[in-house]
Amino acid sequence: MTVNDWFCRASDVEAPVRLFCFPFAGGNAAAFLPWQRMLGPDVELWVAQLPGRGARLLEPPLDDLDELVARLAAAVAARGDRPFALFGHSLGALVAFEVARTLRRDGLPGPHSLWVAGAEGPGTRSVEDRLHDLPDPELIEALRDYGGTPAELLDDPEMMELLLPGLRADFALDECYTYRAGAPLDLPVHVLLADRDPHVDPARAAGWSQETSRPVHRHVFPGGHFFLFPHQATITALLATVLAADHTPTR
Repeated sequence: MTVNDWFCRASDVEAPVRLFCFPFAGGNAAAFLPWQRMLGPDVELWVAQLPGRGARLLEPPLDDLDELVARLAAAVAARGDRPFALFGHSLGALVAFEVARTLRRDGLPGPHSLWVAGAEGPGTRSVEDRLHDLPDPELIEALRDYGGTPAELLDDPEMMELLLPGLRADFALDECYTYRAGAPLDLPVHVLLADRDPHVDPARAAGWSQETSRPVHRHVFPGGHFFLFPHQATITALLATVLAADHTPTR
């Protein structure tokens, strides 16, 4: 694995298309780097590694979404010399969306497509929980209910002492997000959903159609909020196929 400012990747092999991936709240790059092997040689995977996670665990986490998006957009723009797409899960979907809007606002090359998973539309979402305000024991139990954090970590007080600041920052980013209306993006959006996700209402997820002037492609998978990982082979195959088709030169 190589780490380069705000993103890391599994190998140094260069491919015709780049995929920038933004993890869920509390997630780190290690959860998505294995996707490189499944994506194949024609897609180059870059995964965001935020302060307070993974290799940057001891850095203070950011809880200001505008600052975070500005940093990530600059890092994406620095690698905008070839076609690319953005992919985000849950909180990562919001981050990917705002990165796409920031690139457009700044007149920089933007993604050819946006992939959002396990997330309601930015302008139609509903936030009922305030996990970032919970005391540590209650936050740990809430994480246990979510199912995205291994039980061995939740049961390890020393590890949770290190991980909770980053988790709180991520939940603050998600729960304090303020939608700002803007012109729709001019790109196709792929919305990936689970059929039993208690945190995503399908009607609110349909709100992604308000954010693009191009088609919205809806993909539904069996499972709960972290459906990505049981279906990662299918999802990476879909990504590889669509990205290859999008970026194949026409004659």
